[in-house]
Amino acid sequence: MDSFIITALALCSLMATAYGDKGTSKARSCSDIRQFYSGKGFSLDGVPQSEISGEHLLICPWGYTCCTTKMEENLTVLSRKEMEEVLKEAGRSLQTSLTGQYKTFDGYFLELLNRSAITLQETFSQNWGSLYAQNSQLFSDLYTDLRHYYRGSNINLEEVLNEFWARLLEKFFNQANKQYFIGEDYLECVSKQIETLRPFGDIPRELNMKVTRTFVAARSFVQALVISGEVVRKVSQVPLREECMRAMMKMTYCPHCRGMASARPCANYCSNVMKGCLANQADLNTEWRHLAETMMQVADRFDGSSGVEVAVLSLHSRISDAMVTMGENMNTINSKLFQACGNLREGGTSSTGVDDIMIKGKLIVEDTLGTSSNKLDKLVSDVTMKLRDMQPYWVSLPSLLCSDRVATGAGADDRCWNGNNRARYLPGLMGDGLASQINNPEVETDITKPDMTIRQNIMQLKIMTHRLKNALNGNDVDFQDTSDDVSGSGSGMCTDDICTRGQRPVAAITEQPNNPPEQEMVMKASANQNLPCISIYLLSLLILLLRR
Repeated sequence: MDSFIITALALCSLMATAYGDKGTSKARSCSDIRQFYSGKGFSLDGVPQSEISGEHLLICPWGYTCCTTKMEENLTVLSRKEMEEVLKEAGRSLQTSLTGQYKTFDGYFLELLNRSAITLQETFSQNWGSLYAQNSQLFSDLYTDLRHYYRGSNINLEEVLNEFWARLLEKFFNQANKQYFIGEDYLECVSKQIETLRPFGDIPRELNMKVTRTFVAARSFVQALVISGEVVRKVSQVPLREECMRAMMKMTYCPHCRGMASARPCANYCSNVMKGCLANQADLNTEWRHLAETMMQVADRFDGSSGVEVAVLSLHSRISDAMVTMGENMNTINSKLFQACGNLREGGTSSTGVDDIMIKGKLIVEDTLGTSSNKLDKLVSDVTMKLRDMQPYWVSLPSLLCSDRVATGAGADDRCWNGNNRARYLPGLMGDGLASQINNPEVETDITKPDMTIRQNIMQLKIMTHRLKNALNGNDVDFQDTSDDVSGSGSGMCTDDICTRGQRPVAAITEQPNNPPEQEMVMKASANQNLPCISIYLLSLLILLLRR
């Protein structure tokens, strides 16, 4: 009987050696993760000195681990914070590019407008004498209105230009007929005849069309740059979902808990995590591309013979040409105005004479535009290149964020971290966008509940693209300040109807993990492997007791 007991105990020892995991041998030290964990700013209180059983883990794979539940929670929050900061930094980089484009074009356009205004002041003072001196406010008001319109003020550009020509007709008529007493009522009648008389020829119609197209396009373009930057800023601040937070923890810090700190994520594994986390952001792609393409079309119109420089810098010469046209036809115009508004009685001051005005006016022969500068060519080229580069931004984020994370080099696919161990990652690569994440194995995603903040920003892009397309056709649009149209945080964005239907409950960190079936089988098997040994010990103990 004694020999049976000895044999049983020996057999039990062999089985324990064969079936047991590391629990039967000396546990590995946790010094590496203790140093790593402390370096992240966490206290070492409660951090194991050596590996412990990992059945308590809620996110990381079960097995022997150096992480407690508290450590797992802290590292999960840290991984979320780090991911959100990376997203914000990527957004800031794109915002900086958009802001740079805005400042470059805005500075260039305002410089053109200021040059045009200064040129008009200098040439008109010299060549139109008292006519300009006594009515300079009319011209300065025109440039003021043009600046305000470009800056986004709610001004009707067509009305501004029509009002300018009507007032110019009054001023010119009054200056050319100073020998008469002309009252305000008579001048009002004169201005009403502008469509019938066409005293300035076709110049007002041609100039109005060119100025309107130029300023509508310029204003729409800078507005689009501003809106684009705002969309990037607000979307970059959208908080990560709880499911994403868990997936990021599993990919980033679970290897440390398993003693595999050097293991880097498999390429497709990282991509699937990022595609799941940024599913809503990827849905911006279509409208983002449409906006960039339309902006490039608008920018292309800025150059050439009918572009920005020609339209703005030729303002003074075209206005002067219109005034010359009126002066050359002053006798005919007077005759028709006297017939339409009535004869005037003499009693004014001595007239300067139309001929005298005309001699000075015709002296304007300088073409201040000169040759087209290379500055506009370079500006359009740079803007187009940057707009083209930013088109794939939202769908390229996953690869951008994974570029410095994933395992590389020979054999990397077989030695990378796949979420459970160092091994090949078998699931396929997911597509882009919310709808494509229905079977994402790494990030649980409810494709029926899109992020409301991002959806509103998608609508903002659509509206801006529509405005730009109107600008391409020369159609004025009523711009309002749209910088605050979209909520930045997404809080309070759902209506009672949407909210009361309830968002899918988010799994708390303290929730039991959903371990894969294969993992559960391994854990159950390891738990059952000790049963034969326990049974033999108990049987041996029972025999000894019976013998006594």
